[in-house]
Amino acid sequence: MEKPGSLATGLRCQSWCLRRVGMNVEWLLLEDGREVSLGRGFGVTYQLVSKVCPLMISRKHCVLKQNPEGQWTIMDNKSLNGVWLNRVRLEPLKFYAIRQGDHIQLGVPLDNKENAEYEYEVSEEDWEQVVPRLALKCKQMMEKNKSLRTKRKFSLDELEGSGAEGPSNLKSKMDEMSCEPGQPVQSHENGKVASPPSKYLDPKLASPEAQEKVSGADVYSTPPKIIAPHHNKQKGSNPSTSQSSLELFKMTMSRILKLKTELQEKQMAVLNVKRQKQKGNSKTLVKMEEELQALQCQLCAEQAQQQARVEELEKTFQEEEQHLQDLEKEQGEEDLKQQLVQALQEHRALMEELNRSKKDFEAIIQAKNRELEQTKAVTLNCAHSFCSYCIKEWMKRKIECPICRKDIESKTYSLVLDNCINKMVDNLSSEVKERRVALIRERKAKRLS
Repeated sequence: MEKPGSLATGLRCQSWCLRRVGMNVEWLLLEDGREVSLGRGFGVTYQLVSKVCPLMISRKHCVLKQNPEGQWTIMDNKSLNGVWLNRVRLEPLKFYAIRQGDHIQLGVPLDNKENAEYEYEVSEEDWEQVVPRLALKCKQMMEKNKSLRTKRKFSLDELEGSGAEGPSNLKSKMDEMSCEPGQPVQSHENGKVASPPSKYLDPKLASPEAQEKVSGADVYSTPPKIIAPHHNKQKGSNPSTSQSSLELFKMTMSRILKLKTELQEKQMAVLNVKRQKQKGNSKTLVKMEEELQALQCQLCAEQAQQQARVEELEKTFQEEEQHLQDLEKEQGEEDLKQQLVQALQEHRALMEELNRSKKDFEAIIQAKNRELEQTKAVTLNCAHSFCSYCIKEWMKRKIECPICRKDIESKTYSLVLDNCINKMVDNLSSEVKERRVALIRERKAKRLS
């Protein structure tokens, strides 16, 4: 891509850009040799804030840059809703080459729409055609918003509205008024101090006709002293204080509108007196102009007080918002602590339950072992079965099977064989039964001893 202004005179300068689909504005310029980042955050080249779904675009959604060969590439910076090149989603953190005519989509379409909000087409256009359609960069938008915030929030034009102009198209320009006390007012005739200065009045009122009729002592315009309300810095403000500040703000606005109405009426009255041009109206004209001057100064003072109250109210709202955020943070920490305590309690209860289950299981195992110890039949690893007492006595001399001579590695109690022997003994004579019982007692006594 050739950078604008780098081609020779007479040639048409071409510039790479991302042309927004379906719109002739908000195009994104791809400057040669510079990295272009897109996202909703503040540290990107172009800030994209979705009006439909604010979280559709990530803080730093994607990055476009040129490779060593000068070809433009695009990378998905691990965005939530992805970057799509020609309807194919890109893998994060990998650069893909883009060419003229490629379709780039940021995010996904919503349920009720076919296309995504931010769709672009890679294009190389004439510089003159691109410039009027370019979107503002993030820094330019921040500077523009900052300049707008520094302007006066309540100008006279905003307060007057459409009904501020009178029949003679009178509109007092309060931005040019000055309410500094101690400035004498001089007339244009003979350097005498006379009626109020022209910068306090409407330009049509400061005419030579009115000044010729005015003479006498010095006239000083002393506006009322403006006392800015004192603001106590406290951690978290009272909601009742904010409510009272808001009510005071509304009352002051109504007073300003009332003063403006009176000011316009006075201006109309002065004009009517001047039009009559009667000799006996000189004192009346001077008096009315003085009243008009006082009203203008009073209106200026009210506007200054209103501005101070607005700033105080904004500061109060900011502190309340910060206080609410702190409360939410503290509440979140308390909830987290409670959840942690509850989780620990549940963990302890689970461990206690496991310990009880372990003890019960060990008791069951011991009972089973004791039950098995009463079993008389034993099966060896070679599958030969013997009496448990007899095989123990045999193993004291040899550790091998008496039948197959295979080494004895394990013994398993056989309840089935033991029950079968008991049933067989039940069918024998009583003498055999008594002899068997006596033999079992004898062997048990030997084992216990």
